Amino acid sequence: MGNSVIAINREYGAGGRTLAALLSEKLGIPWFEKDFVMKTVEESGYEKEEVERSGEELSVAGKVLDDFLNSAVSYQSSHDAIFEAEKKVVLELAEKPCIIVGRCAGQILQENGKDVISIFLRAPIEHRLKRAAELAENGEEKLEKFVEERDRRRNTFCKLHTGREITDSSMYTLCFDVSKVSIPTCAEIIEKVVKERENEA
Repeated sequence: MGNSVIAINREYGAGGRTLAALLSEKLGIPWFEKDFVMKTVEESGYEKEEVERSGEELSVAGKVLDDFLNSAVSYQSSHDAIFEAEKKVVLELAEKPCIIVGRCAGQILQENGKDVISIFLRAPIEHRLKRAAELAENGEEKLEKFVEERDRRRNTFCKLHTGREITDSSMYTLCFDVSKVSIPTCAEIIEKVVKERENEA
């Protein structure tokens, strides 16, 4: 469908992958999240486990350490190198219509002058805990603490690479509270926006 590129950012448990899969089906374009890791491995040369650890989530302690080490002129942390590789992957993927979940893709594309429809999904913690329980990624950790920590890490990652809070609405084309607007309805609205933009092009 034309040259449409959609970037989805989200709070944990807000349904970013569900929305991406639904939009992919509606628009007939691929979506990337988990397979993004392997493309970054190929680009960066780092091991899969290290790329997964770096991901799009950075702890406050990790940011402080990076800031300290980056004050040395010759130092580049693996996190920085992996993010540079991720940026390159995002820009390469965006050469064709696609949907990218996470990795500050919307901001990367905007900063590089690319046309992108940037989406943000949020919801109250109570709503997201239900989805988080279904995902069962928390292991032995208390679910609410796990979700809050994932949100903190995503926000730290966003602030490090964009200078802004992940919830800053000025970074996005559309923002949805998925406790009030269902994922299928979000997909319908985004599809309409995409088609209108394609008709105007």
